[in-house]
Amino acid sequence: MQYARTRNRFDPLSEKPFRLSRSKLELFMNCQRCFYLDRRLGIGAPPSFPFNLNNAVDALLKKEFDEYRERGIPHPLMTKNKIAAVPFRHEKMDHWRDALRGGVSFHHAESNFTLSGGIDDLWLNGAGELIIVDYKATSKAERVSLDADWQISYKRQLEVYAWLFSQNDFKVAEVGYFVYCNALATGARFDQRLDFDISFLPYKISDGWVGPALNRARECLLQSELPIYGENCVYCGYNEAIGRLNNQLSLF
Repeated sequence: MQYARTRNRFDPLSEKPFRLSRSKLELFMNCQRCFYLDRRLGIGAPPSFPFNLNNAVDALLKKEFDEYRERGIPHPLMTKNKIAAVPFRHEKMDHWRDALRGGVSFHHAESNFTLSGGIDDLWLNGAGELIIVDYKATSKAERVSLDADWQISYKRQLEVYAWLFSQNDFKVAEVGYFVYCNALATGARFDQRLDFDISFLPYKISDGWVGPALNRARECLLQSELPIYGENCVYCGYNEAIGRLNNQLSLF
């Protein structure tokens, strides 16, 4: 584990608003113990491997949709998928996309947390509502879907963004979209390119859980003791197994 983090640790005695990223709220939803270790004690879980190919797809999609944003017309993929909207044009678009600069944020007074996150895209429909959009990339033989249990994190991601824009007085459409790019491995050879099957997956947003989750996250960080091990947390499972092993070895 990492023990060097000192920035943005929660101080239970401080009255200043505490900045909490979308990913850290997701960490709380997955495992309260890991969340407490990370935000209260400054002990982060091992970092995941970077998904550089996915990041490249993400960056190129943003550039591509931005071309149509500037022209004020739908992307051809939006037309193909019968999305009655255009890419949303706003002076803060680049800022909202940049999580390191704060992204889109809102101070939740009840928890005294300022929740923030970096979006992928926004579309504007004919009713003046923002459609929340997230890009995803993968490579598998079957068609992409949102049916796997672990994809609850994707859904919560979209809902946090919807909540943030709603709190910032934007009208938000009840249905968001995942632009899911599936790299195909069916070609005869590589030839320095990948072909993708691109799906537009609608998702009905329900963001009423966000405010209560922020309140519970604050209650968690105010505790003086570590929460119990997360039942389905791989990190907690590993740490618990190492602890048992160390206890056994101490008997020899």
